[in-house]
Amino acid sequence: MDILVVDGYNIIGAWDELKRLKEQDMGQARDRLVDFMAEYQAYTGKRVIVIFDAYFVPGKASKYDKYNLEIIFTKEKETADERIERLVKELMNVRTKVYVATSDLAEQRTIFGSGAFRVSARELLIEMQDIESDIAANLAEQQKVKPSSKIELDARVLEQFEKWRRGVK
Repeated sequence: MDILVVDGYNIIGAWDELKRLKEQDMGQARDRLVDFMAEYQAYTGKRVIVIFDAYFVPGKASKYDKYNLEIIFTKEKETADERIERLVKELMNVRTKVYVATSDLAEQRTIFGSGAFRVSARELLIEMQDIESDIAANLAEQQKVKPSSKIELDARVLEQFEKWRRGVK
């Protein structure tokens, strides 16, 4: 199994779209990154774990699942790098490839030492753009292959059937 561990704030600081969102609202930037990673996980089949640094936030570490992603906020006085390093050691085994998405050079060296692979923020962005292009191409192809009806139906009737099919009232 392949696992991608994402240094959340490092990626937010590296991607232009997320950087702009961060300037307005950090919560929106985190949510958008989680959306991207959910799409990545669904497309690639890799398990994705997103780590956010809560070093200056009092309290215990928290973990929750959203879109089948694992999202971890570190505990007080624990950096994302420390949590990632510990997680990589826990996850590494003969059958598991662990990739860490970060552009932090010190972190990259450390995870290399643990046997994990690194993916820079730029490489992950390029991969996400490729995925989005593939999805758009697949959708366009699906639109071309719409089944034709043997019965001529009015556009309003077809629209109503489509709403019913999608569960919209």
